[in-house]
Amino acid sequence: MSIELRALSVHLLTATGAVFAMLAMLAAVETKWDLMFLWLVVAFAVDGIDGPLARHYDVKRNAPQFDGVLLDLIIDYLTYVFIPAFALFKSGLMSGWTGWAAIIVITFTSAMYFADTRMKTKDNSFSGFPGCWNMLVLVIFALEPNHWFSLALVTLLSATMFVPLKFIHPVRTQRWRRVSLPVALLWTVLAGWTAWVDFSPSPIVHMALLLTSLYLLFVGVAQQLIPAKD
Repeated sequence: MSIELRALSVHLLTATGAVFAMLAMLAAVETKWDLMFLWLVVAFAVDGIDGPLARHYDVKRNAPQFDGVLLDLIIDYLTYVFIPAFALFKSGLMSGWTGWAAIIVITFTSAMYFADTRMKTKDNSFSGFPGCWNMLVLVIFALEPNHWFSLALVTLLSATMFVPLKFIHPVRTQRWRRVSLPVALLWTVLAGWTAWVDFSPSPIVHMALLLTSLYLLFVGVAQQLIPAKD
């Protein structure tokens, strides 16, 4: 297979995320939340794989007829933002006006963030919370916190999209990647299992899901506070 075909195949792999997004949305419409999140976890896994492959096969040079960055952003908005926000609203986990507030804040701020040219830092991390609402909403489904707490969390994370706080990319942020990448992989497995058992995993899985989520949420800020060694 030529390098051009291999590069094109990476774009095709990325595009499968749109199919998984549609399957997740169909499940969400039927309130099959476990199935919805399983498809979102599959899309999340594809999103973690296609980036390294795109850089390896240099898709910008070898398959320039498709814009991989734009394709990725479109699919990410569906799977990271739009579908999870819909699920949060329709599930009843945030009742009354709090649900309306959450979906408006999530979709609006995320649209602006995804179009922000300053979203990436020099070390390939994100400046501001990168709109990973799929991860947050899955944890909310699993832990079922008070809806006021959920609203406060949504509001806080939405605000941090536009402040210079660092959030890592587990694959591309090199600093502490030997820890961050395994933690991200573990989170993916835990999230998939949590959805598979209809959000009723063992307390150990609950705790592991919470701890890995907290690590991925705060490790970038920790890197800002702890100077890197030369």
